[in-house]
Amino acid sequence: MSSARYSQYSRSFGIAFLTLSAAINAAPPSAPRSQWVYPDASGKLTYKTLEAGDRILDFSYAGYGGGGVAIPSLPVKATVAPSGGDDTPAIQAAIDKVSKLPLANGVRGSVVLAKGRFHCRATLKIEADGVVLHGSGMEEGGTVIEMTGDPHLAISIAGQNNIKADGPSTTISDAYVPSGSNSLNVRDSALFHVGDRVQITRPVTPEWLHQMGMDTLVRNGKKQTWIAGDLKTERTIAAINGKKLIFDVPLADSYDARYLGPNGASITRVEHTGQISQVGVENLRLVAPARSVTLNDKHFNGLQMNNVVDGWLRNLRIFDTTEAIGIGKDARRITVQQVDVTQSKSIVGNAKPADFSANGTQILFDRCSATGDSVFYIAVGPGMQGPNVVLHCIFHGNGHVQPHQRWSTGLLIDSCQVPEGGIDLMNRGSMGSGHGWTMGWGVLWNNVAKSYIVQMPPGAANWAIGNRGEQLLGKLPTFDPGPELPMLPQGIIDSEGTPVAPASLYLEQLKQRLGVQALRNIDY
Repeated sequence: MSSARYSQYSRSFGIAFLTLSAAINAAPPSAPRSQWVYPDASGKLTYKTLEAGDRILDFSYAGYGGGGVAIPSLPVKATVAPSGGDDTPAIQAAIDKVSKLPLANGVRGSVVLAKGRFHCRATLKIEADGVVLHGSGMEEGGTVIEMTGDPHLAISIAGQNNIKADGPSTTISDAYVPSGSNSLNVRDSALFHVGDRVQITRPVTPEWLHQMGMDTLVRNGKKQTWIAGDLKTERTIAAINGKKLIFDVPLADSYDARYLGPNGASITRVEHTGQISQVGVENLRLVAPARSVTLNDKHFNGLQMNNVVDGWLRNLRIFDTTEAIGIGKDARRITVQQVDVTQSKSIVGNAKPADFSANGTQILFDRCSATGDSVFYIAVGPGMQGPNVVLHCIFHGNGHVQPHQRWSTGLLIDSCQVPEGGIDLMNRGSMGSGHGWTMGWGVLWNNVAKSYIVQMPPGAANWAIGNRGEQLLGKLPTFDPGPELPMLPQGIIDSEGTPVAPASLYLEQLKQRLGVQALRNIDY
């Protein structure tokens, strides 16, 4: 498919999906304003803060290129047609051939799969910068990859992440750094320069575990560990003003010196090598055998992206993989756009898979959909700091959008539909292996769901604004007998049952930061 025809196809699909979503989600012209984020008389967004200065995060940095950047169409460098047999070697050989081409403006080119049904018995791997696997349509008559043989991962896009400290450390000197801030003060700013990539390390101390109520988790009489080790996030220094470091992306968590131990939170310049960029998979259909399995079995899984900066997955239809899309821990600035997942058979047992998982940062799930039961439609792994965004997505079945475990922060669920299921920002207590508080500084904005559980973590907040559906209360989940537990505090609920303006928080934040062209760049 030519670049022009592909772009037209992509826009047509996106417009159709968005029209459906917008018709359900759009706030009416007379919609009320949230007290937490609202346009002032000039139209500029204004943010109300909590007592300590925390505010709703600017989520507009999520997505390819840091948000508002058009995904490129790469030149065709190889074409593969179905053979009737195992097509894995031929597709992999084409990927490897393109991977050896010289880079031109950060890209090499695309491997185009012709129309027809490809049979693949093993994982297809993209491991070099600037390589895209591009099908000829995600409809039945387009490009179909049929997974055969033993259970395996269909497509892996992965670099390496060799990270090392690149200089001495300093510590945060502020008594408190609010969530949503884009700066903090350090004891020695002379260690850094504009453009440095730095790692902020927050120690997990007994004082903080006690404050969070996470030091008493037990299951079957045995102590459970909520978080082991430090919590780390990275930012790039955009400016330095005296002792103040100003970052490229706001911070999704707060830093309270009272709970950081005697040495506090450290900041170290770091160097990465091995990560890959300008990579993706687009415009095809992936089909796995429909099976009823447990999470302990071997699985046919869809696509995983690890150690990637600036990548994308778009215009995909995925059938009957146990888990469809996995964005790995060291992935950053990724867009997953117009990906549809269908599960015809449910998992067996209590443990549930995830259709879409976000284990990186600045991840945007845009106009995606899923149908299936007993599943997490969106799950976020442990210790992940946003901004991460789920925008205009529609999920059908008895499943949940639910950050899964161990204190991730900065997730926005914006204008989404889960009409038969739920959206939860909650304390999972002893569930799993002591998953405990799953999310802080999360926002649910103008969604429709059957139910919500939105709880208030100690020293943090979660917001539910303009949502339609039943707001539920919940206790700390436990498997051990004991005294009756009280209901956990509810998060901040604003304009319950009535959508607010703007209709989409992410799109309005993006427009205000980069202008209306940024919306056009992502087909809005």
